[in-house]
Amino acid sequence: MTDKKSRLAIMIAVLLCLTGILGLTALYVREYRRSAFLHLSAFCGMVVEENPKMEEALLASVKKYYNSYGNLTRDGLFLEQYGYKSEVLDAVLPAYAVVVCSVLSVVSACGLLYAVWCPYRYSQARAESLTDYLGQINTGGGATILPVQEDGFSHLQDEIYKTVTELYRTREQAVAEKLSYADNLANIAHQLKTPVTAAHLALQLMEKTKDEEKTKEYAGRVRRQLERMHGLEEALLTLSKIDAGALHMECTEVDIYTVLNLAADNLYDLLSQKGVTVFIPEQGCATFRGDMEWTMEALMNLIKNCMEHSGEGGRVYCDYSVNPLYAQIRIWDDGTGFSEEDIPHLFERFYRGKDADGKGIGLGLPLARSIFDLQNGIIAARNLPQGGACFEIKIYRQPQISS
Repeated sequence: MTDKKSRLAIMIAVLLCLTGILGLTALYVREYRRSAFLHLSAFCGMVVEENPKMEEALLASVKKYYNSYGNLTRDGLFLEQYGYKSEVLDAVLPAYAVVVCSVLSVVSACGLLYAVWCPYRYSQARAESLTDYLGQINTGGGATILPVQEDGFSHLQDEIYKTVTELYRTREQAVAEKLSYADNLANIAHQLKTPVTAAHLALQLMEKTKDEEKTKEYAGRVRRQLERMHGLEEALLTLSKIDAGALHMECTEVDIYTVLNLAADNLYDLLSQKGVTVFIPEQGCATFRGDMEWTMEALMNLIKNCMEHSGEGGRVYCDYSVNPLYAQIRIWDDGTGFSEEDIPHLFERFYRGKDADGKGIGLGLPLARSIFDLQNGIIAARNLPQGGACFEIKIYRQPQISS
């Protein structure tokens, strides 16, 4: 029952109650007057019968009585002087009037009870439905969505829905974070297992050989594995700070041309080893508000990824532009591009494409995405129509930088 129906039922019940009371009162007054009239007529008849000469005087008195009926007072009770009481003239309701009065009394009582019971029952039913709904939620059952109703419980129902929805979202997020945590632990253990095993084997070989050249070679292997573990440690530490919201980000004007050149300069040794050239055209002043150092770190990961896809003697291109909404940076190569099945997973932690070399740990691209996320930016990866992998970054104005 909706609130409108409840109010309508209460109004009907009140009307029934009032109708019964008014009907009962009107019937009682009508029957009482009729009975009093019969008493008066009988009395006048007896007087005329005993003394016919008094008929005219009696009728005149009756007429005077009717004309002054509304002004009668207790002083007009003449018969009380002679010991007659008013009880002898009390009107007695006939049987049918008693029945009608009883029926009207019952209708009035039922209407009054219904007017009280209806809102109470409705409130009780609404409270029970909300309680059952919460009970289903608490027991983990699939709770049925209650119909929307406009009544005194509407605000409570809305708040319950909001709370339940938030609890569901929090629970799903907690489950997802737990699964992600377990996956990350497994991936970290896998990533650490390879360099630790390689370093352990190299140390065993060092212990068995007396050749100085071999010893240096094995020491170099151990050093490379330690460097790999150090890189893994740094990346994981940075990502953990980002997840905890503890990574400090500056908010200054960053010149895009400058930060691209700094990123390329920091990769100079790797680019030289593979003979890869980076082209960064100067296109005037183009800036955004962000953190210079962390932006450079993110761009280094993207340029390095393009370098790995471009192959020996390849080229990596950079381009940028600004508009009133955002600053855009594009980095692409002239290689074969991404595998189509890899594109949806490129920014997942520890994901390594099928064509990736054995040196990567799968944290560079997720780290770059997290850094741009903190600067109100988004990053996407795709293949160019003419071939080659391309990263596109958009950093929107008025960035919300966490500190």
